[in-house]
Amino acid sequence: MDITEGTLLDGRLRYMQPREGFRSGIEPVFLAAAIPVRADQRILEAGSGSGATLLCLAARVPGIAATGVEIDPVLVSLAAENAVANGLNGLRFVVGDITGTLEIGLFDHACANPPYHAPGGTPSPLASRARAKIAPAGLFVAWIAALARYLRPNGTLSLILPAPALPACLEALSAARCGSVMLLPLWPRAGQRAKLVLLRAVRDGR
Repeated sequence: MDITEGTLLDGRLRYMQPREGFRSGIEPVFLAAAIPVRADQRILEAGSGSGATLLCLAARVPGIAATGVEIDPVLVSLAAENAVANGLNGLRFVVGDITGTLEIGLFDHACANPPYHAPGGTPSPLASRARAKIAPAGLFVAWIAALARYLRPNGTLSLILPAPALPACLEALSAARCGSVMLLPLWPRAGQRAKLVLLRAVRDGR
């Protein structure tokens, strides 16, 4: 696989990712900034890719213990290399399906930048990009239910997603007994509708 190296957070972090396929944008940076984690807490990410979200989070809050679950073993290896390259020893990346059975314990916080495009149209010929972008039927329900399962009582679940996906996400959160929802629309500029929304819910919240 052809790898490209760049930086995150204005050069604070070295970051390797595949040259082709799904590439990290601004979403992981926003997501990491929104998670209310402390240095003594554990955090779980579903679909962690090359590790951008957890790298940014560990740079902001040194001392966290974070686990990224990713189905693509190539991306898991890259994420682990990124953690080592930046001296972030509290990050662990594992190959797995977040909706399956994983022996990873419980967490204070969970997060995801889930696939969001409905099936249809012309799929990407690159499997990794298709997995990262295409949302099969029931994905929000399955991912949110799985993440909620790994949360301690009153743990938080943070997501970043396109605004049109919000109704399905809110329904899935309710089914997973996650409430006390806070929303932050990300407006591109004044007078324009938000394309992305940051969302945080609380396990067993109202």
